[in-house]
Amino acid sequence: MAPIEKQDVGLTVQNYIKDNSVVVFSKSFCPFCHEVKSIFQTLGVNFHALELDLIEDGDAIQRHLLQLTGLRTVPNIFIKQKHIGGADKLKELQRAGRLKQIIQGEMAPTEPAKPKTNYDYDLVVIGGGSGGLSASKEAASLGMKVAVFDYVIPTPLGTTWGLGGTCVNVGCIPKKLMHQAALLGQAIKDAKSYGWEVPDNVNHKWEDLVMEVQNYIGSLNWGYRVALRDKNVDYFNAFASFVDPHTVKSLDKKKKEKVVTAEKFIIATGLRPRYPDIPGATEYGITSDDIFSLPYPPGKTLCVGASYVSLECAGFLHGVGFESAVMVRSILLRGFDQQMANLVGGYMEQQGIRFIKQCIPTKIEKIEDGTPPTLRVTGKYVETGEEIIEEFNTVLFAIGRDACTKGIGLEDIDVKINPQNQKVICDKSEQSTQEHIHAIGDILDGKLELTPVAIHAGKLLARRLFAGRKELTDYVNVPTTVFTPLEYGCVGFSEEAAIQKYGEENIEVYHTHFTPLEFTVSHRDDNACYGKLVCVKSEEMRVIGFHVLGPNAGEMTQGFALAVKMGAKKSDFESLIGIHPTNAETFTTLDLTRRLNPQPKKTGC
Repeated sequence: MAPIEKQDVGLTVQNYIKDNSVVVFSKSFCPFCHEVKSIFQTLGVNFHALELDLIEDGDAIQRHLLQLTGLRTVPNIFIKQKHIGGADKLKELQRAGRLKQIIQGEMAPTEPAKPKTNYDYDLVVIGGGSGGLSASKEAASLGMKVAVFDYVIPTPLGTTWGLGGTCVNVGCIPKKLMHQAALLGQAIKDAKSYGWEVPDNVNHKWEDLVMEVQNYIGSLNWGYRVALRDKNVDYFNAFASFVDPHTVKSLDKKKKEKVVTAEKFIIATGLRPRYPDIPGATEYGITSDDIFSLPYPPGKTLCVGASYVSLECAGFLHGVGFESAVMVRSILLRGFDQQMANLVGGYMEQQGIRFIKQCIPTKIEKIEDGTPPTLRVTGKYVETGEEIIEEFNTVLFAIGRDACTKGIGLEDIDVKINPQNQKVICDKSEQSTQEHIHAIGDILDGKLELTPVAIHAGKLLARRLFAGRKELTDYVNVPTTVFTPLEYGCVGFSEEAAIQKYGEENIEVYHTHFTPLEFTVSHRDDNACYGKLVCVKSEEMRVIGFHVLGPNAGEMTQGFALAVKMGAKKSDFESLIGIHPTNAETFTTLDLTRRLNPQPKKTGC
């Protein structure tokens, strides 16, 4: 194609500006152009981007823009036929709260902004976990000046970690990696049945696992630092607390103090594990904050608690070769479907993990030093009061988590917290009792304690605060998975909650046991896996609960969660053709109900 004439270049530029409300003269590789386009996308603004490096006359158009606007670089932005400037000018308008008004025609680009209090930052985020990082990066992408304060108080054992919060450092990421180590151990046992010549004694080296896991976590920590830097977010590794509603004071490891002000705040400080109030607990016990970086093999381990953290830790420790026991006060996996919880526990017992039921620890004593040491645990059975004494090398407490809201000055600025759990009380838009202070993530009272929820909530909150968006976080039908030796995935109502809401006669449960094809050759765990759909009869058998116990349960649950969220009925599951042979196809062929078939066993394909 022949280049267009000089006078035609001007006409081309003029037509683009005239025919589009928002025009970005851009280059596809330019990071500043990407940033500008991201701001418009987040605002929900339709814009036309002309990529000058991808068209034949791009250089001629850029020369004409220089003559027209005096701006030699891209991006070069026009809104409603008025020249705005480049990326810095757009972000300046966004920070001043004027960009949306200009786009909507309520203010000319040259009008002065309304007077604004001179704060150091538009937004300060307290907490560098998944939610806080998500909110801070999104706000910065919208042109805001943002700071993040993050500080990890060491555990009684002295464990600390880098930027990224619980999930990255002492939660989801290392937990899943150690779960994978346990699965590989089982795979090695199965391999002989599949023709592999495997030595009888294959040993696991705990120190190597910890090193590789920590190396990966370190790379994530660094990646978060770089991401904040790239977004021009100021990061302070310091403990921040409120001085007044718009001011925080921070103290770093060197006791250096810093005071900053901000127009808005987001609290995202997360939770930390709880220790029981018994002799020796903090001196000799550890939590999930310590186990993933423990420098020596844990040896015989007692996991105290019936939470998913306790069961997951007992599961992967047993899987890599350590004798594991779980001390349980009452029910397993409180808040989850109890039939599924008992199936999880039953499978773990079959695999050799011992459960000490209806029992609580009362004292821990060290009887021998070492790595690991030898500990004497004294416990008491809840119903009889009978005492139990046993020796372990490691005692891991997973009895609950406390909100990290103490000591950050919330009581001094009238931010209301729930006295029962110390979580921040907010409205549906995550706004606290101080209108400019919000909370997200695990410290939000009455909401889910899940990493993807915090990430999603942080992003949407930043858009509401700085982009005029209205979308709220949907806390309903959020899928989750417990990474026990057989994984348990679920979304929607537990069977108990469904009965409580809709009535027992209005609930139908379709269910089945099943055996993954992969288990058959190695002759393991026939009918240990299980799936069920909880349906409402009065709503044409709408599926309100999905539950599965089996390998890769998380992967299955994520896909089916969309169907549940979209209101799928049992007939929709039946009309879906399954992939054979997979575990997921089980849910397309369910035809047995709990009412008529209490114990459905699966044979063949």
